[in-house]
Amino acid sequence: MDRGIDGLLASWRPRALAIEEAVGRAMVGQARAIRLITIATFARGHVLLQGDVGVGKTTLLRAFAQVLGGRFGRIEGTVDLMPGDLLYHTYITAEGRPAVEPGPLTREGEDLSIFFFNEINRARPQVHALLLRVMAEKSVSAFNREWRFPHLQVFADRNRVEREETFEIASAARDRFMMEIAIDPPADDAARRALVFDTRFHDVDRLVGSLPEALVPVEQLGDIAEAIQQGVQASTALQDYVLRLWHATVLPQDFGIDLGDVDTASVILAGASPRGMSYLLRAARVAAWLAGRDHVVPEDVRAVFSEVISHRLCFQPVHELRRDELAPALMHGILAHVPAP
Repeated sequence: MDRGIDGLLASWRPRALAIEEAVGRAMVGQARAIRLITIATFARGHVLLQGDVGVGKTTLLRAFAQVLGGRFGRIEGTVDLMPGDLLYHTYITAEGRPAVEPGPLTREGEDLSIFFFNEINRARPQVHALLLRVMAEKSVSAFNREWRFPHLQVFADRNRVEREETFEIASAARDRFMMEIAIDPPADDAARRALVFDTRFHDVDRLVGSLPEALVPVEQLGDIAEAIQQGVQASTALQDYVLRLWHATVLPQDFGIDLGDVDTASVILAGASPRGMSYLLRAARVAAWLAGRDHVVPEDVRAVFSEVISHRLCFQPVHELRRDELAPALMHGILAHVPAP
């Protein structure tokens, strides 16, 4: 490893771990979700969140925005939301005159670091298309100028319970998100007791405000992310392992994976994309770095495999309604049957 990159990564790792520790003060019982979001942050990847109402998704993202030092933006998905609603807000002033101000995506300008789209599948495909452009290009045109978001990380949550007035995200759109992370209520009784009875968790503004600010310069995240990708190595054996995993997402029957009453050969319409596999390696390198290694081991790949790959697989239409059941079983089967070096 280059000595300069080596020193940079060594100096930044304690900062990344300090971010996790600080966010953990606001979110009890969510250590895995915090680690995965940390990985996505230092891999500069966008994230889908999965979880019921009231499990703390917004609190979690506000906590990350606080300790990262950037600005936080949010919008709620609704069936009547239009693309322009992300960019500008129109209203009538007290004097009865029309006025236009920046919307939730443009309000913070270049300082915007975390943007949360709650219930994205309630918004129409036209809105998804604008968001995808912002995610891919980190820029958008509004008010006769080009707005740039060099530090932007997008998080989106899908309403997975109600089906009326929802527009499922297309597979091409899902593929733009590095991970889908589950935010579930903590199972530990002590954590549940704290959330219910400790008043510190009842005032979100005060809770988030009590966390340290700007533990890392958000404008430097892109540079450190690139240093991680250059400095953490993947051996030929590890690369071969990842290619076998990729093969298994396309043809799981070749690896003897059993899905019970479902014919494994008839499940997959399209396996992981090249983008998805490159995201897997980006995330695995960050996982290795956080563990204090300068090389990726199979455990780093396995630690992020399901969150990076599961949501981007396309099932045959007859099996799509059973995605929530089949996808975890398929991920488990792939990891169990594909030999690791």
